[in-house]
Amino acid sequence: MENKFDYSQSSVPSFMQSIDGFGWVIYENVLEPKFIDEINDSLEEAYEKRRQIQVNNGIHSNMEGTLHHLLEKDNFGSRFLEKMYFDEEMKAFLGGNYILNSFGGVMNSKNTKPYVQNIHRDVRSFWEKEKMMIQMMVLLDDFTLANGATYMLSGSHKTGEKPDEEKFYQHADRAVAKRGSIILFDSNLWHAAGKNTTEGNRRVLTLGFTRPYFKQQMDYPRSLGYEYGESLSDNLRQVIGYKSRIPENLYEFYQPLEKRMYQPGQG
Repeated sequence: MENKFDYSQSSVPSFMQSIDGFGWVIYENVLEPKFIDEINDSLEEAYEKRRQIQVNNGIHSNMEGTLHHLLEKDNFGSRFLEKMYFDEEMKAFLGGNYILNSFGGVMNSKNTKPYVQNIHRDVRSFWEKEKMMIQMMVLLDDFTLANGATYMLSGSHKTGEKPDEEKFYQHADRAVAKRGSIILFDSNLWHAAGKNTTEGNRRVLTLGFTRPYFKQQMDYPRSLGYEYGESLSDNLRQVIGYKSRIPENLYEFYQPLEKRMYQPGQG
């Protein structure tokens, strides 16, 4: 059994076997270089906007290089989601339809220590058998040992107990992979970003997907606007969460089936 594949070799059975055994799977050669360049070109401005809010609100000390909620009307976010990367794999993992829980990024640079370098998992509750959430990392630069390739403790998605630091760093694997790769992993997996000792940046998108009845970290449909949602494809409306909204008032609650905020097929 292995957990690294070329994108052309992706299949649901191999994915399910690998993520069950390792807790994480690498797929190489997924994104086109031109699209990666476009994403990278937009991150500095996006970071400055978010960094100013972090500083103004006094929560900036351990958030260097972190970008939260990158899904906006006029950037790359919806076009990335529209590509439906690993749609069948995530449906198999989560047992049906899913929605976006969060859409962020990290720019890991030298001499910084953002909270993502702490040993953590991306969900607070531990589900041993039921799969509720899956993570996606989109590599915008090569991940190397020198620039902080993420530590992944293979098999740790099957235990709720946080490993001590000595055990974690002694046994964790490193997610070394090329720019344009995508890593999918069980949200129960214990992991930590490595330290970047190079002069270059190590950029990555970080997305989480859940079963539709889970709360999103950001109310993306309300943030983007319901009118904007009408212009999207059916697949994108599903993933962003337009089909699993909560009614705000009785008028929104009392609607025919096809107009209800919470649509069929959402669990």
